[in-house]
Amino acid sequence: MLGIIVATHGHLAEELVNTCAMICGKPDNLKTVTLVPGEGPDDLITKYEKAISELGIDNGIIILNDLFGGSPYNAACRVAADNEKCGIVTGVNLPMLVEVINYRLYADADATIMDAMNKAIQAASDGVQKFHKSMVVIEDENEGDDL
Repeated sequence: MLGIIVATHGHLAEELVNTCAMICGKPDNLKTVTLVPGEGPDDLITKYEKAISELGIDNGIIILNDLFGGSPYNAACRVAADNEKCGIVTGVNLPMLVEVINYRLYADADATIMDAMNKAIQAASDGVQKFHKSMVVIEDENEGDDL
């Protein structure tokens, strides 16, 4: 099964996973990596290596990071640079995490890193929508009434 690591500044990763569990149930083969004050890149690399060893990389690992260029992302790149079975997507949000978990369940042994990454990006993009009162179209009740 494809492994998932959610990695963020602070405890956002843990809370995203907890919130996702309300929607999808508790996901299997998923770990969180957090950067807390006082930690640096080497601490993150150690956390990534531990998470990967616990998940197993045979079927691949997708790392969902919060911020492009941030410490969790940079450390993930250092870990993933030597392993083609490890992919990274930034901008983690709830729609992205739900989609990756559902994709992994649906695809099972056929799940691939590239497909998971593409689905993550699409879900994150599709999950951003807007609404404003000015967008509401109210049809005239008498319009089209032939009586």
